[in-house]
Amino acid sequence: MLTALEELRALHTAGRLAADYDAVAPLLARLTDTGERAPEEVADELRRCGSLLARLAPEDVLAHHPDTPVAAVAVTGHSGTAQLTDPLTAELARHGLLPRLVTGDHGAYLRDLTEQDSVLRRCRPDLTLCVLGADAVTDELTAPWTTDDVEKAWERLLNQLCNIAAAHEAQGTGALVLTTLPLPRRLTHQLVDQRRRALLGAVWREYNARLLRLTASHPALAVVDLDPLIGEGGPATDPRLALYTKSALSPAVFAAVAREAVHVLRARQGLTKKCLVLDLDNTLWHGVLGEDGPDGIACGNTPHGEPYAALQHTAKQLASQGVLLAVSSKNDPGPVRDVLRDHPELTLRADDFVSVKAGWEPKDGALRDIAQDLGIRADALVFADDTPAERALIRRHLPGTAVIPLGPEPARHVERLLADGWFDTPSLTDDDRGRAQQYRIAADRARLRDNSGSYAEYLSELDVVVRISPPRRHELRRMSQLSLRTNQFNLTGERIPPERMPELCADPDGLLLAVRVRDRYGDSGLVGAVFARHAADGLHIDNFFLSCRALARGIEQGCLGTLLGHARDRGLPAVHARYRATRGNARTRDFYPSLGFVPGPPEDGTQTSYRHCLADVPAVPGHLTVQADFEGDADER
Repeated sequence: MLTALEELRALHTAGRLAADYDAVAPLLARLTDTGERAPEEVADELRRCGSLLARLAPEDVLAHHPDTPVAAVAVTGHSGTAQLTDPLTAELARHGLLPRLVTGDHGAYLRDLTEQDSVLRRCRPDLTLCVLGADAVTDELTAPWTTDDVEKAWERLLNQLCNIAAAHEAQGTGALVLTTLPLPRRLTHQLVDQRRRALLGAVWREYNARLLRLTASHPALAVVDLDPLIGEGGPATDPRLALYTKSALSPAVFAAVAREAVHVLRARQGLTKKCLVLDLDNTLWHGVLGEDGPDGIACGNTPHGEPYAALQHTAKQLASQGVLLAVSSKNDPGPVRDVLRDHPELTLRADDFVSVKAGWEPKDGALRDIAQDLGIRADALVFADDTPAERALIRRHLPGTAVIPLGPEPARHVERLLADGWFDTPSLTDDDRGRAQQYRIAADRARLRDNSGSYAEYLSELDVVVRISPPRRHELRRMSQLSLRTNQFNLTGERIPPERMPELCADPDGLLLAVRVRDRYGDSGLVGAVFARHAADGLHIDNFFLSCRALARGIEQGCLGTLLGHARDRGLPAVHARYRATRGNARTRDFYPSLGFVPGPPEDGTQTSYRHCLADVPAVPGHLTVQADFEGDADER
C-alpha cells in the first residue's frame, strides 16, 4: 500500500493534484493513523507532503472544487520562517482547508503588523502568525551584558507586542497568533554565577507570563506557549539552522507551532467539535467485556488499568468544559449498562454520557444515531477507537467526523486524544459548562413529545417563554461563540469574532438582539441572536442564528414574527434579510419565504436577498410567550 506521500507524489506527477484536492485531507488523515510510528517520522512525512502541496496555486484547486474553504494565513517573525511553510500548508490541508499563504520580509514583523498598507494587511488574512525566538531579545544585547540588560530588552519587546496587538484590533483581520520565547541554554550558561543564572530564568519566565496574559485584554490575540511543545517534541532550536538560515526554532517546534496555529484558526472559524464518542473495550478500560467479564476489565490503579484511568480523567475534564461524551461499543447493551453503573474502578459513569450506543450494528450507524439524538451534524463528532478497521469504517462513511487513532500502546492514548485540539474554543462561557445538562433536559423534552397525543399538545405543555432584548455586556462573548459554533440555523454562515462585538454594539444604527429561552424543564439561557441595522429603506437583518438545542419549538418563527411586528409598529417601510447557503444550513433555505419574505434579484450562486413589506405580519405561534424589549437597559450594554 502506498504511503500518503507516495500517493500525493503520484497525483503531482500526473498533474492531478489540483483536480483531486478533495482526496488530500483523507490521505493526510490516514498518515496520522499509522500505528506506533515515531512522531518525528510522521511529522517529517507530513512536512514533505506540505512541500508538494505548497506548489499548488489556490486558483487551480478552486477551478475544480469551488466550494473548498480557503484559509488566508499571513506569516512573519523576527527571524526566518521558511521552515514553517511546509508544515503549515500540510496542517491546513489536513483539516480540509485550502492554504493561501503570504509571508512577510525577513525580520520585518514590526512593519508587517503595524503599517496599514503592508503586504500582510492588504491580503486580509484569516490568521496572522508571528513567530518569535530568543533572538528577539538577545539581538538587543551586547557583551558584556547583565540580567538587568535582558530585562530592559524584554520590556521593550513586550511594549512593541502590546502595540502590535492594539494595531491588529484596530486595523487587522482574523486572529493574531504570537509565540512565547524559548530560553536557550547558550544564553543562561554564559552566566557563571549560578544565582544570577537562576534570576535570569525567573525574569525570562515572568515576561513570557506577561506575554501570555495579553490575551485577557486583546480578544483577537492568541499566544502559543512553546514550553509544552518543546517539552514533548524539542529541542527548541537547531544550532546549524539558527546560524546559517536564521531560523529561530527547530523544524520539530515549527511543526508543532503550525499545528497549534491551525487549532486557533479552526476555533475562530466555527470548526470546533462538540461531542467525543468513545469506544469501550481497550479504550475506556483494559480488556474485552464480552470475553473477560466485568471482573476481568481494568481501569484503576494497576499497571494494566492506569492508562485507561488517565483517559477517563481526561475525558471527564473535557466534559466539565462543555464537551459532550458518548459511547459507541460492540457489546451487548445490558452488561455495558451494568458496568457503567456498578464497576468500582470507573471514573466515568452512565450519567457522564449523553448517549450510549451498545450493540452489534456497524459503528457508522451508531454515530449517525448519536448525532441525530443530539440534534447535531455528524461532522461535530470526534470518534476515538483502538481498532483500525472501525476507524477506517468511520473515515469512509462519515468523512466529516474526526477520528482519533488510539494505537496499541495505551500510555499514549491521552496524548493522541488531545493532539489535534478538536474541542478548542477562543474562550469558555457558563453556557459551555452547562451544555451536557441542557442535552439531558432535551432528552426529557423528547420523552414528553413521545408521550403527548400530538405535536401541538407537546408544544403547549412545554410552556416556552422567549425573551428578546439587547445583550448585556457579559453576554457578548456568548453571542460571538454562538456565531462560531452554530451551523444548522445560521442564515448566512457568518462568524463574529469576540473582538468585533463591542464595535457592533456601539453602532448607532445597529440593532443587536439576544434570544433567551426557558420552559417547564428549566432555563436554556442565551440560545440565539439577531444582528440587524437601520437604514433609510427599513430594517436590514444581517444575520439570525439559533442553537440547534432551540430548534423545532417554533422559537425561530416567534422571534422573527415579533421583530416584524416591531418594525411595522414603528412605521418602517420594510424589513430586508439575506440567506447565504453553506454546507450546514440547507434546512433554513425556505425560512424567510415561509414567513412572507419575497426574494429579490439573484446576487450570486449562494446568496439570496429578501424583502418583507410588513403588510401581513405572521402571528407568533400560540404556544409561545414572547417577552420583547427592543431598547434594553443602556447601562447593561
